Amino acid sequence: MKKYSFYALLLAVCCATTAGAQNAPDKTKVKIKRKSEAATSAPQAAVAPAPAADLAQTYGNTITQEDLRKHLSVLASDAYEGRETGEKGQKMAAEYIAKQFADLGLTGPVKNSDNPYLQHFTMERSTWTDAGTLKVGSQTYKWMTDFYGYGNSPFQTATVVQPVFVGYGIEQDGYSDYATAGDVKGKDLIVLLGEPMSADGKALLGKDGNPSKWGNEYRAKAAVATQKGAHSVFFVDLNPNSNFGKTAARMAPYLARPSIAFKDATQPGRAAMFFVSPAVAYQMLGTTQANLAKYTAAVNKAGKPVASTFKPVKFTITAPKKKEDFTTENVLGFMEGTDKKDEILVLSAHYDHIGIINGQVNNGADDDGSGTVTVLEMAQAFAQAKKEGHGPRRSILFLTVTGEEKGLLGSEYYTDHPVFPLEQTVADLNTDMVGRTDKEHEGKPTYIYVIGSDKLSSELHSIVLANNEKYTKMDLDFRFNDPQDPNRFYYRSDHYNFAKHKVPVAFFFNGVHDDYHGAGDEVEKIEFQKMEPRARLVFYSAWDLANRDNRIMVDSNKL
Repeated sequence: MKKYSFYALLLAVCCATTAGAQNAPDKTKVKIKRKSEAATSAPQAAVAPAPAADLAQTYGNTITQEDLRKHLSVLASDAYEGRETGEKGQKMAAEYIAKQFADLGLTGPVKNSDNPYLQHFTMERSTWTDAGTLKVGSQTYKWMTDFYGYGNSPFQTATVVQPVFVGYGIEQDGYSDYATAGDVKGKDLIVLLGEPMSADGKALLGKDGNPSKWGNEYRAKAAVATQKGAHSVFFVDLNPNSNFGKTAARMAPYLARPSIAFKDATQPGRAAMFFVSPAVAYQMLGTTQANLAKYTAAVNKAGKPVASTFKPVKFTITAPKKKEDFTTENVLGFMEGTDKKDEILVLSAHYDHIGIINGQVNNGADDDGSGTVTVLEMAQAFAQAKKEGHGPRRSILFLTVTGEEKGLLGSEYYTDHPVFPLEQTVADLNTDMVGRTDKEHEGKPTYIYVIGSDKLSSELHSIVLANNEKYTKMDLDFRFNDPQDPNRFYYRSDHYNFAKHKVPVAFFFNGVHDDYHGAGDEVEKIEFQKMEPRARLVFYSAWDLANRDNRIMVDSNKL
């Protein structure tokens, strides 16, 4: 027998195994092949899909400080002369805004207009003359020395007036100066400025002793008088710290500027407002300073209206105004929606300001250049979204209005002559002053006042809250929603004309500051780092409203 080494034996075995595999039956080959194929085609581990892009944030991020500054540096420049309604600068601003809308691909929705982006309407401009007089008995009083007017005048020629005294002119639950006055429709009223005070100097009708809306704002009293159909109101300031002569001198440059009203107004306007010195008031009421002081002391002590012994006397007043017609315009840009295009969301701001006073241009960078450029930037963001295939489901009307500073006139005209039916308008988000900081928030984080969001729709209020929580995380201040807000901000910007027609509204506002309605309201003082998130919050809320499945409900009435 022949002998083999270990390595020789191992080599022989390996060769035999290899040869066997090569010469294996076809069935074995198929089995091996199938096993290989199975391994190749085995399912791979599941990979999670990429999260869907947050489109609201994607396009909200296109609203930038740089773009806001670019537009505002144009609209709030001296070249636009303060954008006073009906004047050259306002016309220039209208053309600039219209061009931006056109460049973004928005539609001009105004029919029968020379420019489909412009909604023209005729107004009447009136200016006080210096021929006003007021005569009580044998005493004649002078315009701007003893009395002055504000707004319209029903006394173009000498008119004999029999006034009615209605105390402080207050009407609220538990307190009404009108309760015993009878029907004052068509009457001329004498109303005391201020409100009842306690012995320690606190307002009896205000929250926690603070001044109420009646003490801080004569417009609240004028509004009640207007609602009751009064012809005019003569206000009297009895504050011993007031000086009528100085007040009149301070008001003179403002009163020299024209006031504006609708040319074709078919309904009675606001009650005419006049302010008279205490000396004139004593004569009109047929009383003395001492007796009037006794009356106010009695009201303060009672905490409610008391009967007066005054017997107002007739007087003759002449307060003429020079009148002329002119045309002004709102600027509209429209983006049609997709499957819910018949429902309209309005994004509004006023682009007018107060013009030139005493030779100084009041550029209104914050009021309301900031709101106007916010609307332009939101239009840009939605336009980009639509261009990239993500247009809004509901249609959007970008609405910049004129005449706000003259009494919310542009928005009143639009809501009285809507291009799109108000019953199809789901909401108005109004932006008026979003570029500065008020004293209440100095040194604090970024904030914004939101006003009116809960007045008609609880859903709208929740939408603003949710989008702030998700995106901008600012301090939302709702204090001015208080029905007793003495500033009455809810009634003082363009959203209110939509709210009157039961359209849900939200008003975004930074509060007033030292440059409010002053020449110092310039672009250089705008805080763009705060303005950017404020503008984005309005956009995020708008995106939500425009794309949600169901139209928000009108489920409350807190007007």
